[in-house]
Amino acid sequence: MYTRAEVAALVDHTLLKPEATPADVAALVVEALELAVFSVCVSPSMVAVAAGAIPSGLAVAAVAGFPSGKHLSEIKARESQLAVTAGATEIDMVIDVGAALAGDLVAVAADVAAVRAAVPTATLKVIVESAALLDFSGERLLADVCRAAVDAGADFVKTSTGFHPSGGASARAVELMAATVDGSVGVKASGGIRTAQAATVMLDAGATRLGLSGTRAVLDGLG
Repeated sequence: MYTRAEVAALVDHTLLKPEATPADVAALVVEALELAVFSVCVSPSMVAVAAGAIPSGLAVAAVAGFPSGKHLSEIKARESQLAVTAGATEIDMVIDVGAALAGDLVAVAADVAAVRAAVPTATLKVIVESAALLDFSGERLLADVCRAAVDAGADFVKTSTGFHPSGGASARAVELMAATVDGSVGVKASGGIRTAQAATVMLDAGATRLGLSGTRAVLDGLG
């Protein structure tokens, strides 16, 4: 059984809605401090707002190439650089899922490597859209993509953006991803985790970080 504090320490408290305002992000930071989570995760344009509202002890993560992953690698790299300059210490980038499905793992790795080179000191989480890979191709491709991301410099492999119609995190995906990386990097489960039970399932499957937008409800379910 996980305690509320243990789970909170693994949470990226997330707000990536297109309609999010600076006031919404400031409120996110206030709530994150109250809940004692690990970080807040926001859009690149909101990093300065989040960083400016944080006194200390709370990391700021920003997404890159979000949510489609179809941006040029140079754009993802520059977007990541700008986010780090604004105060982000973690980057959650989206791969080109189409390149992965086409079997072009060289392109996937090059995409990750471009962002890694642009932000060498940031924690780099690579979003692989695990549900889509499993739906369209299967477990072997998901494992291969995770290995490519690790080889290119990822610090985490991450399940989902939460925006893809195939769905978000699943225990099956997290188990496979955790087995593939075998502790060499972290595994972030994100997308559709709305209850304490769902969060516990992901942690039991091998997740070492959770991306949550309904963080309070999840933590309240832990008592």
